[in-house]
Amino acid sequence: MITVTEAIATPAALERLADEGVSIWLDDLSRKRITSGGLAELVKSGGVVGVTTNPSIFQAAIGSGEGYEEQLTDLAVRDVTVDEAVRMMTTADVRAAADVLRSVYTASDGRDGRVSIEVDPRLAHDTRATVAEAKQLAWLVDRPNVMIKIPATRAGLPAITEVIGLGISVNVTLIFSLERYREVMAAYLAGLEKARERGLDLSRIHSVASFFVSRVDTEIDKRLTVLGTDEALALKGRAALANARLAYEAYEEVFASGRWQALAGGGANRQRPLWASTGVKDPAYKDTLYVDELVAPGTVNTMPEATLKATADHGRITGDTVTGGYAEARADLTAVQRLGISYDEVVQQLEDEGVAKFETAWQDLLDAVTKSLDSKGVDA
Repeated sequence: MITVTEAIATPAALERLADEGVSIWLDDLSRKRITSGGLAELVKSGGVVGVTTNPSIFQAAIGSGEGYEEQLTDLAVRDVTVDEAVRMMTTADVRAAADVLRSVYTASDGRDGRVSIEVDPRLAHDTRATVAEAKQLAWLVDRPNVMIKIPATRAGLPAITEVIGLGISVNVTLIFSLERYREVMAAYLAGLEKARERGLDLSRIHSVASFFVSRVDTEIDKRLTVLGTDEALALKGRAALANARLAYEAYEEVFASGRWQALAGGGANRQRPLWASTGVKDPAYKDTLYVDELVAPGTVNTMPEATLKATADHGRITGDTVTGGYAEARADLTAVQRLGISYDEVVQQLEDEGVAKFETAWQDLLDAVTKSLDSKGVDA
């Protein structure tokens, strides 16, 4: 089986992505990836200029225990709570990854070289607790290139504004709808305005908005399959790209506004769209679909390892595949809704499921760490 390092020995497709203004971030992290030098190699010669994490990624990494045995023993000796143990392990990994990417951060003047860590998903509907957790995580990681991930729930929106207003860089996650995306951008601008009022240096504040892709196709394709008509089946695999392309159109509109220009004059940075959930779920689709077809300047594509390998091996990067497709994208989403599939219902369901999945993954992680601590004779 080909390794990531082998696959990216001559990463023409990845180089072309970078030339087109797309930043490649890795959607994965583990202690083994850090200590083995694998992450450093991806940064050095694989085109990776950032890392994203989420509760599911940490559950997979820490739940296995591999590479965490010594720290688990130390934590058990200290008789820490399971919540503290998990935060000590996750922030240690993010801190170490941030150190690996520090040179990228410096060379890009803070634009890339970022490592994201998410607030406790159980706080997704609690604004005050989310803000407090974001501040705590920024303090614990203690690296200038950390990004705190805040979910784009109703409660998350004011938290985004407050955290940005404190000068903390934010990765807004779990965005599915165009309306919510516009609200996220508005929350970011409001946060920058707060930071400006506080006399903070706007040029040091960065943000990305993680717009989820593949899950939209998964849900809408399922409904199209149930309908089963030729018209319905012809629309499969089109909704997610349409949704993302229209998100980029919204991005262009907001960051051409007078409100934004006033902030840009003070050194503010655009909140870049980040394509998340770019691993293809349906084997009938090309495994680089959500990379090849979402190329646009000023974007980030965060890829799981399999997608990164596939893109390096056979990705087809042909230039901007977003900005010329707005009319077709609108037509595709309109056609889906004409068939009786409610866009609003789908995106709300996906947001609810996204929060629930991360809560479940976090609880599974807590349970696994509890078991490890208990096995060392400590009552977690």
